Amino acid sequence: MRVERIARDKVRIFISYDDLEERGIDRDEIWHNGKKVQDLFWDMMETAYMEVGFEIAGPISVEAFTMPTEGVVVIVTRIPAIPGSSQDDDDADDDDEATLIHHRNPSYSSSIGTNLIYAYDDFDDLIAACHTLVEYDLESTLYRYKDMYELVVTDPLVSETYHTIASLMAEYGRMSSSTEAVLKEYGTEIIGENAVKSIVERFPLL
Repeated sequence: MRVERIARDKVRIFISYDDLEERGIDRDEIWHNGKKVQDLFWDMMETAYMEVGFEIAGPISVEAFTMPTEGVVVIVTRIPAIPGSSQDDDDADDDDEATLIHHRNPSYSSSIGTNLIYAYDDFDDLIAACHTLVEYDLESTLYRYKDMYELVVTDPLVSETYHTIASLMAEYGRMSSSTEAVLKEYGTEIIGENAVKSIVERFPLL
C-alpha cells in the first residue's frame, strides 16, 4: 500500500493485488462493500494519517478503479462542511461512515486530478511506450532518477482515459513508487515539457 497526498483535502492510495490477496479479497470483491473491504478502507485511512497526516473530518468522497496489472487506485477527498449544517446532522452521518465506500467502476467520467508516473529500465522501452501514447497529446515530463527513466503524465484525465493511458504505459514499464515532488527535488529533468511528443519526434521506430 502506498499513499500520496495530492492536495490539502485529497490523497491517492495504491493497493497492489498482492495486498488484496493477503487480505483474502478477490479483485471483483473490491467493488462490494463487505466487511473485509470496509476493514481495508479503515486500514488505508490509518496509513494515510500516519504517513501524510491525512485525517477524516466530516464527509468524504471515495473513488476507486482498477489498474491492469498493478492493483487498485483509491482517491479519497474530504468534502467541505455545508454552512448551517448542525452537529446533529454530522453525528448522524458518522453512523454511516462504515458504509461510505462508494466504489466506482472504471466507467465513471469524473476528472482525476492526479499524475501518472511510470518507470522504465531501458530507454528503448520508453521510446516504445511514447509511440503508443503520442496520439493522446499528453502533457508530460521526463526525469532520470535512480538509474530509471521516469515519465510523468500531468494531464487531468477522466477515468476512462486514465485507465487507457495507464495500460499503455504499463506495457513497457511499471508504476513508479516516486512522487513528482521527489523527482523534482532529487531527480534530473531531461525533458521538461511535451516529453512524449519530443521523444517520438527524436526517436522514430525502425
